[in-house]
Amino acid sequence: MLEHLKNTLPRDALASVVVFLVALPLCMGIAIASGMPPAKGLVTGIVGGLVVGWLAGSPLQVSGPAAGLAVLVFELVRNHGLAMLGPILLLAGLLQLLAGRLRLGCWFRVTAPAVVYGMLAGIGVLIVLSQVHVMLDATPQASGLANLLAFPGALGEALPVMGAGLGLDAALLGLGTIALMAGWDRLRPQRLRFLPGALLGVSLATGVSLWLGLDVNRVQVPANLGEAIDWLRPADLLRLADPSLLLAAVAVAFIASAETLLSAAAVDRMHDGARSNLDRELAAQGVGNMLCGVLGALPMTGVIVRSSANVQAGARTRLAAILHGAWLLAFVMLLPGVLQSIPVASLAGVLVYTGFKLVDLKALRGLGRYGRMPMFIYAATALSIVCSDLLTGVLVGFGLTLAKLAWKASRLKVSLVYREADRAELRLIGAATFLKVPLLAKVLESVRPGTTLYVPLEHLNYIDHACMELLEDWSRAAAASGSRLVIEPHALKRRLEGRLRTASGLGAAKPAA
Repeated sequence: MLEHLKNTLPRDALASVVVFLVALPLCMGIAIASGMPPAKGLVTGIVGGLVVGWLAGSPLQVSGPAAGLAVLVFELVRNHGLAMLGPILLLAGLLQLLAGRLRLGCWFRVTAPAVVYGMLAGIGVLIVLSQVHVMLDATPQASGLANLLAFPGALGEALPVMGAGLGLDAALLGLGTIALMAGWDRLRPQRLRFLPGALLGVSLATGVSLWLGLDVNRVQVPANLGEAIDWLRPADLLRLADPSLLLAAVAVAFIASAETLLSAAAVDRMHDGARSNLDRELAAQGVGNMLCGVLGALPMTGVIVRSSANVQAGARTRLAAILHGAWLLAFVMLLPGVLQSIPVASLAGVLVYTGFKLVDLKALRGLGRYGRMPMFIYAATALSIVCSDLLTGVLVGFGLTLAKLAWKASRLKVSLVYREADRAELRLIGAATFLKVPLLAKVLESVRPGTTLYVPLEHLNYIDHACMELLEDWSRAAAASGSRLVIEPHALKRRLEGRLRTASGLGAAKPAA
């Protein structure tokens, strides 16, 4: 045990520092994007490291506030107030914990990739639309469309030629942060790959703003972390009887769980170590979100950016994730003045860059390999989220996916092929349901009298009783004209729901000609 710890501790310690440097600006930026004080995101990051890192079923995954939930949290706080976020998170975490204990982890991954990628793209667009206002030291609007419509006015106010020019310095700091992050991602030396571009961008923007004495909005964090904690009030729990709050808790639980488990699967592909226990990971996330609800912090998920940084930095065990939470706690407790000097516009630049990366065009092109429908579902999900809200967009995506499955399940290709003058094949490809009775009846009407009609079933996935009764009725009616229907009974039983009642007009088992 000691020998194993001696071998892994140096790598885990170095990886934890790298993850801490990545997490620090992201925790604060995501909190701002959620309409919450930056310290709330830091509390969630600390809980995600110290608690969830210890309990996690995915040892190398890092948990904390996620950009994917920023939009949902913003909507919840706007509609229900800050005080109700705690009870919603407590219930959402409880649902995750129960799902993990009931071994339902794999079911949260039963989500069409087109819906997941479309959801992330829609969230990315909403983050960009809101954070460009923050980059101008302006207040974002309540919806994506409102942010889009208000942007020209906010930009005009920021330019000295058209407005007061109060947001120009902030905008330049935000743009500088984005430029440095993009350049560092492309050009960083191999030896310095562990340094995150977000940290470099925020550090440089902070240094420049202090050097030039720029009058811009800066991060507001309390000198004492305890002041950032809003303890859950028992009286607020009674309001959870409201159906809208119950639905909000279910939405948080589902989206957080889906993002966590998809991230865990991605992390597993990055290393050769122990695989993730999805049920344990889900239960750990539930405990973490329940704690965040009690503390009045942001919700958490497993996050791919910090997790990939953890793996790439050489982490070997869960100790790296735990230590990153300890570094966050120590930094907030010992150096709050450093955080208070960071320009808010620079953190907004980090979120704008992150939002653009959530709109994954490579994923869209990958979906194109499976046809146009997945691409349409991706676009419809993303646009619905931007034009309405996150829950509506996800429901639209699920609805389109189910419609696609129903359409696929109801497809049936019917063809009548004559082998000889009195022998023919009725070829059925797909699923024969009641929706295809008119088509099948039309083809049967074209069969010539005196024909022995064979129905091979190797390309038929399913046949329901409506189509089966049509074949039986045709067999009885056509017997008067010398026609006969032949179906292989054993193959039919495998495709027909329920027990087969063999009609007297059906022929015996014979191979189709």
